[in-house]
Parts: sequence; C-alpha cells; structure tokens
Amino acid sequence: MKQDIYQTLKERIIHLDYEPGTILKEQTLAGEFGVSRTPLRTVLFRLEWEHLVKILPRTGILVMELELNTITHVFQARLEIEEVIGTLAAERFTPEEMNHLNALHKECESLIGNKDPRRLGAVDMEIKQTFNQASGNPFLIEMAERLYSLTFRLWYFNMIKMDIADWNKEAEAVTHDLADLFEVLKNGTPAQAGQLRKDQLLTHLKRIRSRFLGLTDF
Repeated sequence: MKQDIYQTLKERIIHLDYEPGTILKEQTLAGEFGVSRTPLRTVLFRLEWEHLVKILPRTGILVMELELNTITHVFQARLEIEEVIGTLAAERFTPEEMNHLNALHKECESLIGNKDPRRLGAVDMEIKQTFNQASGNPFLIEMAERLYSLTFRLWYFNMIKMDIADWNKEAEAVTHDLADLFEVLKNGTPAQAGQLRKDQLLTHLKRIRSRFLGLTDF
C-alpha cells in the first residue's frame, strides 16, 4: 500500500478537507498522486475498511457522512478499549513519555484564547498516540487508532464551528484532563489511570452531545 497516499487522504478526510458526503473520483486522485489505479485502490480499500469512505461502483468514492448513531456506537467501543490501554500504559510510562505529556499540557494552555482547531486536534492525537505506544499492544493500538479517527471527525467538525467562548471551554477541558492524567500517572495506580481515561472519554462524548447537538442521554 502506498503509505504516503494513504496518510494524505486520511488526513484530508478526518480534518474535513473532504467534506462528509463528497464524491471523490478515482481517476482524479490517481492523476494527482501520479499513480495507476491499482495502488490507489489498495489505499481506498483500506480507507473503506476503516469506514472513512465507501466505494460506489460506477459512481466514485463517497466520503462517509457524520452519523451520530454510528459514532455513538464507536464511542461505546472506545470507552472499553481506552480503559485497557490506559491501564497498560500506566504500567510502562517512561520519564521521556511523562515529559512529553507535560509539554503537551503547556501547549494546551497556550491554546486557551487562541483558536486553532487543527493544533488542538494534533495535541489530542499526540496524547492518544503516547498512551497507545506505551501500552505495548499492537492489536489494541490498531483498533484504538481506527476508532479514534471516526470520532475525531465529529469533534473536529464541532471545533471549527465554535465561538471563542466555547473554544476556550474546550481547550480548558483538554488541558484539565491532561493535568489530571499526569497526576494519576505520578501518584495513582494503573487501574486508576485506566478508569480516568474511560471517565474522561465519556465526559468528552457528553460534552459533544449536550453542547453542540442538544442531546444529553447516552
């Protein structure tokens, strides 16, 4: 699989450069990347497996819509996976990884009052990747990253529409979550770290549903 093409298309999809519902043309993409359709199809099959696109014969490549019910189901799966990853990661965190989390915390603080959805999204991705890699389980990592991409799109969609007041609340929430994680990693147990990861993700979901979609049940 052409990894560079895969990463480029995935970045465009999750950051909504390709809006949900957009139809992409295989021939156009092949021309852009200077490849034949065979390696491009391998990439598209992977993105379809990740539920980011749907290949429509004789029509094109559909960028999947943001469907709340589907994403809610994904969040439910993520809640359990994040708890396991958080527990495993807490058992293995190195001083270098702790320093990295501390640096990410400072960057989160700098984004309060400075709206930059792409950068806050990148910080959140780095937090997730730090925990994923520290867990040491490649099967959990693959599943967690695939599910995260699906929920990230809804969060990013809402971030770009925030006014500065809502933006500050969101940036503050990520900052506070990271500070709490840092504290429990230093002074708590691995099980407490896993539970905190799960609790924070559930709060994140409730925040999306209540603030942006007017829904409070889960």
